[in-house]
Amino acid sequence: MTSPRSSIVRTLNGRRHMQALAWFMVVTLAHWAEHLVQAYQVWVLHMPRHEAGGVLGMVFPWLVHSEVLHYGYAVVMLIGLALLRPGFHGAARKWWTAALLIQVWHHFEHLLLLLQAAFGANLGGRPVPTSIVQLLVPRIELHLFYNAVVFVPMVVGMVLHVLPSSARENVDCTCARTSLAVR
Repeated sequence: MTSPRSSIVRTLNGRRHMQALAWFMVVTLAHWAEHLVQAYQVWVLHMPRHEAGGVLGMVFPWLVHSEVLHYGYAVVMLIGLALLRPGFHGAARKWWTAALLIQVWHHFEHLLLLLQAAFGANLGGRPVPTSIVQLLVPRIELHLFYNAVVFVPMVVGMVLHVLPSSARENVDCTCARTSLAVR
């Protein structure tokens, strides 16, 4: 007898793996776009950092300044990386796991920010919630870095998964392209 959870995980990592990966990538790229727009606002348009909120921040400034939004995204990434991991094998799985482990740390930093916002007690007596690494690196640059170091191994894992070597294990998902030859 299988639980509904194991059935969902099996489906997401089997016949629906490519669709799940595609949706996960859409969410990831949308988040990247927000960070890149925010960086553009700061470094090219010379907006004050506290006003640079990406596209969403221009429409909903209160939302972007909410630690709940950032924490929610960190959780979505963590869950997505964990749920989709069983579909990966070999080197692809190692790269995907690297992204997951880095995201665990990124999630911890966002949890720390969320708790500071909730309790009104900021790390190091700072005026705003501050993550551990943010004590050394400004927040905008830090989150560009965090997103990059999660994104790169995630993409490498996906590429290795979709374009596997001939020694790939037999798996249920239909992600693998059987031939790279031009027909």
